[in-house]
Amino acid sequence: MTTRTIGEVMTRDVVRVRRTTPFKEVVRLLDHHRISGMPVVDHDDKVIGVISGTDLVRVQAARSGPGPGRAVTAADLMSTPAVTVHPEQSVPDAARVMERHNVERLPVVDEEDRLIGIATRRDLLRIFLRTDDEIRRQVADEVLPVALGLPPGAVQVSVGDGMVTLRGRVELRSQVPEAVHAAWRVDGVVGVVNGLDFRLDDCAPPGWRQPDDEHVGPGPSV
Repeated sequence: MTTRTIGEVMTRDVVRVRRTTPFKEVVRLLDHHRISGMPVVDHDDKVIGVISGTDLVRVQAARSGPGPGRAVTAADLMSTPAVTVHPEQSVPDAARVMERHNVERLPVVDEEDRLIGIATRRDLLRIFLRTDDEIRRQVADEVLPVALGLPPGAVQVSVGDGMVTLRGRVELRSQVPEAVHAAWRVDGVVGVVNGLDFRLDDCAPPGWRQPDDEHVGPGPSV
């Protein structure tokens, strides 16, 4: 596996509240645990909403007018419906969900929609803290030999600040984009520089023959 799942990066010890939790208790929990939001669950631990600091400010602003008002609970504060993910989903998939819905956190639920964890933007970005040497070893020793069937040493791999550079000659032209995209999918990689060339063009149209002395240059980078 080259891409981590949400189950591998999520926080399992989740601070949560019920729909009847009072406003002040919600604020106290956020402050005590130094978090900016939390899920709201029902009696069966199923996620029914999410509370953030923005929700608290919005509700308080709406109550700023005259009059005694009423007690505010988590049910009044939460945003619904909750946007959730499952532990087997990939980190890139979860990142796309966050961007699509413009949320900072995703409750993680099991097959019965019960809360089992939470994934924040910080959790998702943690994969980019991998060292260059960890990335290089995975690309060189695991991804290219295993995923593409390339012999050890067929491709020289170097990594700097998460940028992977591939150099060397592979047998077939079709292996070049496969190698580039396989490296790109490794956790922590921010880009791939393609310095590969190939010996045989298996993508050429029928009847085309590559000259024996033709040099094939490197393909595009990612």
